Amino acid sequence: MICKTNKLRDAVVLALVASAGTTGAAYAQDAEKGATNLDRIQVTGSRIRSVDAETSQPVLTLTREAIQQTGRTSVADVLQQIATNGAAINTQFNNGGDGSSGVDLRNLGSSRTLVLVNGRRWVSALDGSVDLNTIPSAMVERIEVLKDGASSIYGSDAIAGVVNIITRDDFTGGEAHVYRGQFSKGDGEREGYDLTLGTSSDRGNLVFGASYVKEKAVMAGARKISRDPVYGLGSSQYSGQTADGGIWDLTIDGKPTDDYDAWSAIAGDEDEAVSERAGLNRLVVNKGADGRNLANYHAYGNADKYNYAADNYLRTPQERKSIYIQGRYDLTDSIALRTDALYNQRNSAQQLAGFPLSAGSYMDGSLGLSKDSYYNPTKGTADARNLNWNRRLVEQERFYEQDVKTLHWYGGLEGSFQFADRYFNWDAGLSYNSNDQIDTQVGDVNMANLYQATGASFMDVDGVVKCGSPGAVIEGCVPFNPLSSAGSMPKEMLDYILFTAKDKFQNKSKSFTANLAGDIVELPGGMMGFAAGYEHRKESGYDLPDAFVSAGMSSGNARQPTSGDYSLDDLYLELAIPLLKDLPGAEVLEFSVATRYSDYSNFGNTLNSKFGFKWKPYADLLVRGNWAEGFRAPSISNMFGGGAASYEGYGDPCSSDSPFIGNAAVAQRCAAAGIPASYTQREAYGDQTAWPFDWVSNKDLTPETSTSKTLGFVFSPSFLKGFDVSLDWWQINIKNVISRPQVTYMLDQCYVEGNQNWCNIVNDGLTRNALGQITYLKMGLANLGETEVEGYDLTMRYSLPDTSIGAFTFVWDSTYMSSYRTKATPEADWDASEVGTYVKDTPIWRIRSNLTANWTYGDFGLTWTTRYFSSLVENCKYPTVAALCSDPNRVTASGKDPQNKLAATTYHDLQARYNVPWNATVSVGVNNVFAKEPPVATQAFANNFDYQYDTPGRYYYMEYRQRF
Repeated sequence: MICKTNKLRDAVVLALVASAGTTGAAYAQDAEKGATNLDRIQVTGSRIRSVDAETSQPVLTLTREAIQQTGRTSVADVLQQIATNGAAINTQFNNGGDGSSGVDLRNLGSSRTLVLVNGRRWVSALDGSVDLNTIPSAMVERIEVLKDGASSIYGSDAIAGVVNIITRDDFTGGEAHVYRGQFSKGDGEREGYDLTLGTSSDRGNLVFGASYVKEKAVMAGARKISRDPVYGLGSSQYSGQTADGGIWDLTIDGKPTDDYDAWSAIAGDEDEAVSERAGLNRLVVNKGADGRNLANYHAYGNADKYNYAADNYLRTPQERKSIYIQGRYDLTDSIALRTDALYNQRNSAQQLAGFPLSAGSYMDGSLGLSKDSYYNPTKGTADARNLNWNRRLVEQERFYEQDVKTLHWYGGLEGSFQFADRYFNWDAGLSYNSNDQIDTQVGDVNMANLYQATGASFMDVDGVVKCGSPGAVIEGCVPFNPLSSAGSMPKEMLDYILFTAKDKFQNKSKSFTANLAGDIVELPGGMMGFAAGYEHRKESGYDLPDAFVSAGMSSGNARQPTSGDYSLDDLYLELAIPLLKDLPGAEVLEFSVATRYSDYSNFGNTLNSKFGFKWKPYADLLVRGNWAEGFRAPSISNMFGGGAASYEGYGDPCSSDSPFIGNAAVAQRCAAAGIPASYTQREAYGDQTAWPFDWVSNKDLTPETSTSKTLGFVFSPSFLKGFDVSLDWWQINIKNVISRPQVTYMLDQCYVEGNQNWCNIVNDGLTRNALGQITYLKMGLANLGETEVEGYDLTMRYSLPDTSIGAFTFVWDSTYMSSYRTKATPEADWDASEVGTYVKDTPIWRIRSNLTANWTYGDFGLTWTTRYFSSLVENCKYPTVAALCSDPNRVTASGKDPQNKLAATTYHDLQARYNVPWNATVSVGVNNVFAKEPPVATQAFANNFDYQYDTPGRYYYMEYRQRF
């Protein structure tokens, strides 16, 4: 029976490989041959194989078993739970999300964490970050997280650390897995199915896997914390963009005006008697009424506001399908062919409330609703005029969908040989990675059609409302009625003004690598080892937005195409130098050095080196430390990104209401620039611009550079078997940080500080109108900033001796961040440390800690995991609301500075599993056992809590794993 099953399985695997079209025959590796090679392993952070798994660098290893015990369905969800992770994008990002998920070590950004698969670089996005949703969790054997910089070994991006995902490559048999889960509210359902098959012979083996994961959405309106725009304030913070059509007028002394600048000047006057002359008159059409009759309107009130939050996704849906093949075939006793291939498809989506449309005489030059429109209630009257209007398109939510196809292939040779009684191993191979993505956007507005549809229109003799006038019909145009009540918009009207955008993206990487490692000379502490290698890689990519988007004809921000490529050649050398061994006070003393030369086609060359040591004064204690240089090369979007419109908030020091205008030097500089003394920033100093500014790239960027330091110890007491503790201090300093200077900073440097270099930058891309208003500003990237982070990692493990009631294992992994500080420019002073603070999307926790307890008793197992996030503070956005501002009376040297505390948060996860007699395992689990709510954060971009906390509510799941 068993024999027949194996033959059937083997036949299935080989047939699947043949149909997949991979190059060459591939079989799995059997037991490694040769006593010399048997005990040698390669640990992330070094290319040198060694018999000692402990290196000078701290590495966290997540085994397949540990990954399965989390109950997570993606690699990203697993990695975002580790203590060293900061604030990476995930599937809770709805507005601004794209379905991708990453990892962010040390809060330094995903693009500064290098992601490898089987020690080789994975495909990245245009910004340099890696989407972990392109890697199916079913293929993972283990994950190694290097908590140190490693550019001297791996090249660019390895500043905060390295995540190396090791796949299953020595698997014999079959395994089928089924997963189902959902939140206690009955939503957010997830299902997963995967199949893994492996076979082996005396010359190799082959592993095939297929997986499917589907995750459904959770609506923001389905949770108390996210159902309103601001938690606890109810309808007072709903949008003024009403679901029912409305008309509005700016008024001066009660009379409508189209002169916004005049109205703004009066409204902002410090004299209350003057400011009260400026008013806003708003009317909203009655439910179900005909908007062509002014008698069917009422004055706008709080009840007319719209709760847009409830229409949004809280947790976004996605579907992932993948197949992968990995194999090895021994061509000879010392040379093998290795290949692996993967295809992954992700379909993901985000949803926002229907578009809030407004048009008026001072907005984008639009005339609003034409006085000759059939739907204008003033048409044909003595007071006929163009009307300012607003209407939220509640009939059609904005829906954004991504279809991402990832293809990976690696093929190469590897082997080993002996020369002069020395052992050597080598490998050489080609790698190809690509991401092809199509984004579909539904619910954005074709502004050209909108303006035409709100122009002149009439009721024709056939009873159909048409654009234009009798005898001059605009063919194809469908008149738009913005003054209809919610839910009554005819489909043909929506179809005419809405359009479906299609954006295309591609990221592609091709590389050749060759590595040689082995022994050099016998030293007092053992054999000196080396590794050397060469890499050639070409990166290319593009972002092709829809033609409507590029032309600025969409209701969204305009974006221009991105396209670019670069290539590089790298050489590296690494040495392991064991000086002493088995001596009093020096059980082990070993140094490691490495250097890597990188030559880039776009910016030139860079050299990065490292030095490390490990010292065992006696068998129980290992002391280790490292100093390493690192770099991050500018990404394709950094160098070749097309311009993108952005509506910036800023303060112009030349504005009459700025805090600097009273300074004679500032006033003189502003006057010299031709700015009228009467100029006042249109909205107010510090407010958002009414004109789009332009975010642009910079092809002359140079790499970010870093220096990393670690020092720590590992203590494994012989008197307490199964216990070890490690404590490591770390510090990372990054210079030449690629950043986009804020508008206020740029203007201050020119007009307040008188910095001519900044004036040149500002004047090169700035346009003012005759009133002095900034109507355009080019905002480029530059190597300006500096960031420094520092802290400690503590890991404790204890596997108790087996007892009559089972086996117990405890793992406690924690990160303590002591400092996180930044500089805007090299000459600036350090800003205050941001540890323990929260601003939008950026929680800087002082402590993240995970404690896992495992108990096994025969075929039964139980895992309890506790995840801790320390408290944070944020600036109070609503200082007068007690529930949203815990310290409204806080005063600092700078004056009143109210803060709100986000309480420390602890989650508890539980999994129970049982190995049933027919070689299967049944697991059930609950994540967030006590239904802990995330802390309310008023600075959060959406949902009233940060995306890094769990989706509110208990999450239940069940798994069945059958082995054969």
